[in-house]
Amino acid sequence: MGNNLITKNDERITGLFRSIERMVKAVENLVDNQRPLLNGERYLTDREVSEKLKISRRSLQDYRNEGRIPYIKLGGKILYKESDIEKMLENKYREAER
Repeated sequence: MGNNLITKNDERITGLFRSIERMVKAVENLVDNQRPLLNGERYLTDREVSEKLKISRRSLQDYRNEGRIPYIKLGGKILYKESDIEKMLENKYREAER
């Protein structure tokens, strides 16, 4: 192996920096979406729940009004326990029939 000079334009170096940039973006995304737990429970907003359930926020409001989904009203803010949403989905799960 010869004495090759590695410069900043070397594909190995540019590839390394691209990998580092992807990792930094992934860590930033984790930090942005992470929220501290309150007594071991994570609380979700309307927006988060509607995105997770793939329904509109209006449908989510209908679910609340009909008593189909548990929620907490704190001031003017509506919050949902993540565990309640998971339980609700689990209770509505139906096995495939053959």
